[in-house]
Amino acid sequence: MLVILLGLVVLLLDQLTKQWIRSAFVYGESRPIIDGFFNLVYVRNPGAAWGMLAGKGLVLILISVAVLVLLVVYRRSFLQEQLSHKILLGLMIGGIVGNLVDRIRFGWVTDFLDFHIGTHHWPSFNIADSAICIAVGLYLIFNLLSSEKKDGAESGEQVDG
Repeated sequence: MLVILLGLVVLLLDQLTKQWIRSAFVYGESRPIIDGFFNLVYVRNPGAAWGMLAGKGLVLILISVAVLVLLVVYRRSFLQEQLSHKILLGLMIGGIVGNLVDRIRFGWVTDFLDFHIGTHHWPSFNIADSAICIAVGLYLIFNLLSSEKKDGAESGEQVDG
């Protein structure tokens, strides 16, 4: 139940923020929030991360659906029933569905979070992208920490719990 609830919260936040951007901004518009660091923009991404597979909307829709099915069907093989893993799955599902809704409705994904550090610019992204990246990043960290604990226990080292 938590997975579904969190997925719906991510989906709702994602779709509401994207709708607000599409209604309050002119396409291509940028508004500084923290000058020289963070802007809100209205960008349309016809591809996946960093514009990869731009113009391949049907392929991206099929990949999204396939990943959703695989996550649901095989979740027990890579996720445990602990709270942290349920949260990760909810974030992933909500994020994937959020961008999938845009691809189906418009043929592109609305991006609006835009960060700069000096002369470096990170490609614009949205709430769905954030949820997916946070989930994948935390999953990798949890697995790395879990693997280190197992390695330490197998070698006879004292492992703090």
